[in-house]
Amino acid sequence: MKALAVIGILLAIVAIAAGWGYRSQRRELQDLEARLLRRPLPDFPVETRSDDAPLPAPVARYLQLALGENRTHPETVEIHQSGELRTDEMSERWMPFTATHLATPRGCGFIWNARIRLAPLMHLRVLDSLVDGQGAGQAILQSVLKVAEETNSPQMNSGALHRFLAEAVWYPWALAPSQALRWTAIDDQRALATLTCGKTTVSLEFRFLEDGTVAGIYTPARWGRFAGRYEQVPWEGRFSDYQRQSGILIPSKGEVGWYRDGQLRTVWRGTVRSARHQRRNDRDRRSETARKRRISAQSRRVGWRGTRAVVLRRD
Repeated sequence: MKALAVIGILLAIVAIAAGWGYRSQRRELQDLEARLLRRPLPDFPVETRSDDAPLPAPVARYLQLALGENRTHPETVEIHQSGELRTDEMSERWMPFTATHLATPRGCGFIWNARIRLAPLMHLRVLDSLVDGQGAGQAILQSVLKVAEETNSPQMNSGALHRFLAEAVWYPWALAPSQALRWTAIDDQRALATLTCGKTTVSLEFRFLEDGTVAGIYTPARWGRFAGRYEQVPWEGRFSDYQRQSGILIPSKGEVGWYRDGQLRTVWRGTVRSARHQRRNDRDRRSETARKRRISAQSRRVGWRGTRAVVLRRD
């Protein structure tokens, strides 16, 4: 009996600790989202250029195809993904994931919140982000225990900004020329995008198909961590199966990888399940609706409890 009591106490302690850890991680995520959303937007209009250089032809064709006349930036883009990844480009073990990708096209930021299945009943929560120009990454076992964290190193900031620029095919407003983004022509099917965010500047080669869509991106030197240390390694992404989501043409499939020994080693491949674009007024209305629903639900619970109390007193 004593042994059972001890086991019960230990299980209770574990449950309390897990609950506290989960709530703590939820608060951290909410604080991170709040920082991302309250970051002041740049005070320059879309397509402002400080020179008279024409936009490279494949870029102009792509933006017209992807956006049409819908050039007003949303405040946020929320993308739901599923797919598989591996943490080591030389590993043969692929792990399934689901993720929510929240990005601010004009704010030059994102939060990638992924749940990676490690084994039956076991998962790893991964939070990658770029907020206020600072790249960060966290790995949280069972969404409770933080097992790895890194933030705000020059290499991580650069790598995160490269990722934001590559994934802009899912929020093409971020690829419109501005004071932060410059395009340089390479040839009829390639152009170089250079993006500056705070103290960090990165460039990516965009490769276009004859139909006007982006086939992929490439850089000869993106920062990544290999064997515990940072290296600049060639990095490539490929996109396909373009579909319209809320009127915007985006690829529903993508994959990225590193070049090792001259060979592309894919480390991530995923599918976009849905994409939602929100402007400030839309988000404010949804927040107000959600608040009213919470108040209504609380009122119904209070009313039900009050009625039940009256019945009990009558008995």
